[in-house]
Amino acid sequence: MVADNKIYETVVWPYRLIGNLLLLGSIWAVTMGVVTVRHNLVGKQIDSLLSEIYNKTAKIGWGLDDITVEGRQKTSKNAVIQAVGLKRGDNILEINLQDIYAKIKALPWVKEAVVTRRYFPNVIHISLQEKNVKSIWQYKNEFYPIDEDGKIIESEYVPEKNLLQIVGEGAPEHFNELIKTIGNDKELAQRLKAANFISNRRWNLIFDDVEKGITVKMPEENFADAWKKLVKLDKTRGILKRKLTFIDLRLKNKVIVRINNQDNDTQDKNR
Repeated sequence: MVADNKIYETVVWPYRLIGNLLLLGSIWAVTMGVVTVRHNLVGKQIDSLLSEIYNKTAKIGWGLDDITVEGRQKTSKNAVIQAVGLKRGDNILEINLQDIYAKIKALPWVKEAVVTRRYFPNVIHISLQEKNVKSIWQYKNEFYPIDEDGKIIESEYVPEKNLLQIVGEGAPEHFNELIKTIGNDKELAQRLKAANFISNRRWNLIFDDVEKGITVKMPEENFADAWKKLVKLDKTRGILKRKLTFIDLRLKNKVIVRINNQDNDTQDKNR
């Protein structure tokens, strides 16, 4: 008889375990449902209470008096007002500064911003750091301003004088590398007027004048070495002061030049 009871216990205990687990799962689900409902009800009550508090405080001196902006040059006043979406009388305590920051940061000319709350008078103060135009990108007969990070500024812009003009597909993506390399010789870099990115592979550099200047054909690889060679040739031989149409630096051990108004190429000795 005892042996039969042991066999019975051995067969039944898995079913008891499954039943208990199902029961515990049901209790847990019901409990979580009750907690969720209570949480939602409490949340709605809190939101309603906060809304009432904001309405009351706005009427007794906590309404927004003004929005002030510092550092704005290219960003229009209307663009800022439309972005923040605030109006006088809004409760200054209710304004979400992170939300305002995100909207301001999305404006095309804004690189960075700081948004703060000020009281008596109640003011939202916005301090802007705007992007600097480092180049103009010409692509498909259109012109786009390029910032210091090599990114397109999606805004209308009247080109300023003495800005480097870059041309060709992929030019903005390779702009930073170009500027970093030529920055090693600021005097020569200042004479660079245009840079044409050829076939999304390499640069042609135009010095002194976009239309009548000397074009320097740079190699696809070892750009930095070719630039150093150009700097040395200009300092030791004044190569960029000669009456040339182009200088070809694509070959590692040769410099090929074309004299202005002549059809024949002149090759310097191997270097």
